[in-house]
Amino acid sequence: MRRVYFTPGPSALYFTAEHHIKYALKHGIASISHRSKQFEDIFKAAETNLRELLSLPENYQLVFTNSATEIWEKMTDSFINKRSLHLVNGAFSKKFYSVVTNLHKEADILESPWGEMPDFTTNQEVQYDLIGVTHNETSTGVKTPLDKLYSLKDQHPEALLAVDAVSSLPVVDFDYTNIDTVYASVQKAFGIPAGLGVWLVNDKAIEKANQMKERGLLRDTYHNLPSLIAQARKHQTPSTPNVLNIYLLSEIAKDMVHRGISQIRNDSIYKSAIMYNMLDQHELLKPFVTEKALRSDTIILIDSGGRTYDLIDYISDHKMQVGDGYGKMKGKQVRIANFPTHSKEQFEMLVDLIEKFH
Repeated sequence: MRRVYFTPGPSALYFTAEHHIKYALKHGIASISHRSKQFEDIFKAAETNLRELLSLPENYQLVFTNSATEIWEKMTDSFINKRSLHLVNGAFSKKFYSVVTNLHKEADILESPWGEMPDFTTNQEVQYDLIGVTHNETSTGVKTPLDKLYSLKDQHPEALLAVDAVSSLPVVDFDYTNIDTVYASVQKAFGIPAGLGVWLVNDKAIEKANQMKERGLLRDTYHNLPSLIAQARKHQTPSTPNVLNIYLLSEIAKDMVHRGISQIRNDSIYKSAIMYNMLDQHELLKPFVTEKALRSDTIILIDSGGRTYDLIDYISDHKMQVGDGYGKMKGKQVRIANFPTHSKEQFEMLVDLIEKFH
């Protein structure tokens, strides 16, 4: 039995990834030029398949980066002229805020303790260029209810709403008409090796970046958003990208379409439900997120206290790998990924295993 990775990222590869990697190696896809017609076809296929998988509107453009983390800096440059607002409830939402302030932009913060959610009632008298919110906080296992997320757009219709969907896509069904830019990495729910960021931007966001450039407010870097957009519209990139991962994204997105995104989403809800139901009744272990409406379906956190490494080792002895707590919660929590590649049978085995831990 192969070891099954329930780590929150990098995580287990999608079950068709091995086949596609072997095909790519056999046919030299990892060595093709990013200026070739073959690469343009791969880029185009990735965009087409991702659009279908996510039901992405036509006014959105896909661009690729090296990681989602890189996108924080690019959004700061491209979108923030005067001030941004950040809803912070964990390490990654806080890091985006820190990037903005480190680049000497003004930023406001609404912050909650880990495991909770900030108050989404904002000061509507303040004008923001961008509002940043993390849908699934990978460090805390808190998800933002979609109605609260969309309410930010109602409160500040002129601001760009930027959603960190690193632990969400493609599982979460976003209404993209209420969002301006969404970004993710492929090493989590897409089940692809790390090394590719996926950035989705709508026309309003692209226009803002172009205005910043025209006014001399955008750093003239090689990979700023206007240059990424200009190349992406030709199905190219400014410099040599991760060709193999773009190919894998194309093929795995197509596989997920054939499997059915509704089935994937329903399976995710089922798997998270059986895990949380077990934890709510466990004599030693408890879910970190106490409010059920805020519990993530894709990143499940267990309060394990002084038994954390006992639990990790116990699970590892059964050829399953889970994650440690993040940052200040390292050694106090266990993080478990629930991604599309994790079958119901695998997840049921993990739940049964944890249930027997004492």
